[in-house]
Amino acid sequence: MEHPVLVSYLRWIVLLPLLGAIINGVGGALIQKHIGKTANHIIAVGAVGLAFVLSLMAFVQVYNLEPDQRFLLDTTLRWIDLGDLQVNIAFWVDPLSAVMILVVTGIGGLIHIYSIGYMHGDPAVPRFFAYLSLFTFAMLMLVTADNFVQMFFGWEGVGLCSYFLIGFWNDRPAANAAAIKAFIVNRVGDFGFALGIFGIFIIFDSVDFETIFANASAVEGTTMHFLSWELDAITVVCLLLFM
Repeated sequence: MEHPVLVSYLRWIVLLPLLGAIINGVGGALIQKHIGKTANHIIAVGAVGLAFVLSLMAFVQVYNLEPDQRFLLDTTLRWIDLGDLQVNIAFWVDPLSAVMILVVTGIGGLIHIYSIGYMHGDPAVPRFFAYLSLFTFAMLMLVTADNFVQMFFGWEGVGLCSYFLIGFWNDRPAANAAAIKAFIVNRVGDFGFALGIFGIFIIFDSVDFETIFANASAVEGTTMHFLSWELDAITVVCLLLFM
């Protein structure tokens, strides 16, 4: 739904943590040197905090709409245009994603605040907050996606940031081993997720949620050839996504 004010804010809910990550990641060391660590804290916490405020506004707006219109959509640009495969970078907020956005920005903001004390005295504070803000951005990309490809991008971002954060103190063998373990386990999930997306495109000729949900009942009972068997297509796809 094209809301005159809030739709334009949806991208900022997602992009503010990314902006905080870029500032701390690129110029955080200089900021720390010339201004102090407090500036790094303000940048990271402020970006996520403002995203939380905008998330509250989106949540209230969604629930003030009529039940059959409870969604906000901000299509930023066309990402992939390859034959029948057309994918937009778009941010979708409905009742479920509105709650998830509040969880990500709210809990993420509290973790940022907790990390101020947790990282006290560590010289690599800007790098840590850059990773943490980037993790928040990836989570928001995942929960606001309006298609499976963008959701996969968010999933990959979460996995990458998990690797960075778990192995943050890379001079510790245990941290390095744990990061590698997490990275390998995530690749199993990637394999299932990617196959599930391929299956969805084969069945629906689309990867966006609105088209898939509108046509799900029409393909009920359809079978597909998978691993030498003829299996229910929706069941196969759902199991692959679950993997």
